[in-house]
Amino acid sequence: MKKKNNQPSHRSTDSPNHRFPDSPNHSLTNSPTHRSTDSPPHSLTASRSPRLTDSPPPRLTDSPPHLKTAITAALEAGKAILDIYYSNEFDVELKGDNSPLTKADIAAHHVIISYLSETNIPILSEEGKHLPYEIRSTWNTLWIVDPIDGTKEFIKKNGEFTVNIALVENQIPILGVIYVPVLKELYFASKDLGSYKVKDINEFTCIKKLTENAEKLPLNESTDLQKNEFTVVASKSHLSKETEDYIGELEKQHGAVTTISKGSSLKLCMVAEGQADCYPRFAPTMEWDTAAGQAICEQAGFQVMDWVTKKPMLYNREQLLNNWFVVR
Repeated sequence: MKKKNNQPSHRSTDSPNHRFPDSPNHSLTNSPTHRSTDSPPHSLTASRSPRLTDSPPPRLTDSPPHLKTAITAALEAGKAILDIYYSNEFDVELKGDNSPLTKADIAAHHVIISYLSETNIPILSEEGKHLPYEIRSTWNTLWIVDPIDGTKEFIKKNGEFTVNIALVENQIPILGVIYVPVLKELYFASKDLGSYKVKDINEFTCIKKLTENAEKLPLNESTDLQKNEFTVVASKSHLSKETEDYIGELEKQHGAVTTISKGSSLKLCMVAEGQADCYPRFAPTMEWDTAAGQAICEQAGFQVMDWVTKKPMLYNREQLLNNWFVVR
């Protein structure tokens, strides 16, 4: 569908000044469990392939637009999340689709909105109001946000949850930020910069300095953990039968296959790092689960392929539920 050019002046329908006990409007309660019912065919199994990009180091005279804002928002949201995480006062409730919600999700949402709203770009957040497609279809550019990706991992206190922020332009994620609050690890990417990982970060003041101290993704082969066996990363909380069958096909193709379980968007980050060869996802996800990770993977030279269209996943669709996909 061709996008209209009349960009609205509003951002999210939630005010950044709301207090987090206010209940957000959760839609999509009638989403199906998945969009495809076909088992993974043998012909579409993954193989090691040359990376898509091998670009020279970027010139950093100018920061990519909005990247500093997105990183700052993620770091500040992480601080709010950890305050609640270590207090053990989560106040867990169930949303309409039976997924968990904590006061940390809502606190992080409002922190992020307070920063991103300054860009005058519309915002689609998991914990905000989901406007009708008739309105969203006029947005050529928008933020897509998951304040806490991996709320189940947050509740389990295993540390495998992230803050996801993506900037999408003409349905393509052009900027992505993923922050891991417990580990203080930051992944970020933009189409003008490439994809990077920074360890032990709390705050920053300059994109250029941050990038100089970061590791370019994918990591050098000398730092890759997996060298001999084909490595698949899969969901820690949502390992479906279809995923198990797909891994079985990979074993026929590659012999021994190492399987690693991870929560949240860390699975996409592992592919972007080069620590996993493939991430198959044959279970439900939403746009805010994958947009930031797709930007990071694509700028590292990998693809996030829609299982139905056999093309890179697009965003701000009428249906916010993703098709199955494979990252490789």
